[in-house]
Amino acid sequence: MHKTNTSAVVLNQLKKPKPFVKWAGGKRQLINLLIDNLPIEYDTYIEPFIGGGALLFEIMPDRAIINDINEELINAYKVIRDSLTELIESLKQHKNEEGYYYKVRSLSPDKLSPVERASRFIYLNKTCFNGLYRENSKGQFNVPFGKYKNPVIVDEENLKLVSDYLNTANVEIYNTDYKEICKLAKKGDFVYLDPPYYPLTKTASFTKYNKHDFTEQDHLELREVFEELDKKGCYVMLSNSNTEFVKELYRGYNILEIEANRFINCKGDKRGKAKVEILVKNY
Repeated sequence: MHKTNTSAVVLNQLKKPKPFVKWAGGKRQLINLLIDNLPIEYDTYIEPFIGGGALLFEIMPDRAIINDINEELINAYKVIRDSLTELIESLKQHKNEEGYYYKVRSLSPDKLSPVERASRFIYLNKTCFNGLYRENSKGQFNVPFGKYKNPVIVDEENLKLVSDYLNTANVEIYNTDYKEICKLAKKGDFVYLDPPYYPLTKTASFTKYNKHDFTEQDHLELREVFEELDKKGCYVMLSNSNTEFVKELYRGYNILEIEANRFINCKGDKRGKAKVEILVKNY
């Protein structure tokens, strides 16, 4: 079996933490398939594109290195770990009102304290349209108000579970380029790469989670990093879109086509499961 954090598991026997924000490309619906494809045993768990952290929270590894290029997201992880009480108090002050939403959205994160910044980030995620995180070219969050009746702005129980795990396990948290994190990987470590996906069609735009685009050139460079990790003796698993471009990039490795629920058509009756994703493994 893969190594999990025994003490964290004991702490949270009844409930495991779950992602504290909704994140594009989140893996909660594929979690069982991902677990089925984990290496049998490994040392440190490394996730350079952590996002919502669905797999991390499901398996709760004893040692982990997590990273994301998004400053707001990583600040939230650190604040949940280090200043949970203050964060919960701040979240309780927010209002599910349109005028208030745009006032909070207009605030400049770099002028806020870490707790205020994390509170703003989580509040906007819970109340914005469709829980979508998107930034413009200046790095400003620009999603409109969601108009939901009763969004759960303060999920106190889950935030405590996340905080307990981050404090119980040995989890290093970074906000840098994924390549720098992959340099930390050693033989026997498990690296899960879940980058912004390559577009399924030529007309689809590259997904923009922050002011930095993840372009075709970035996918070519990611393939080189995958190969370097493989040569180093790491276990490597990658998620991406099921396209000829991606499959050709990873030809020679173990490729598994997987079904996923995706909004693949604007008409509701055309939505459903499709083999739009792949898992690539070097083991």
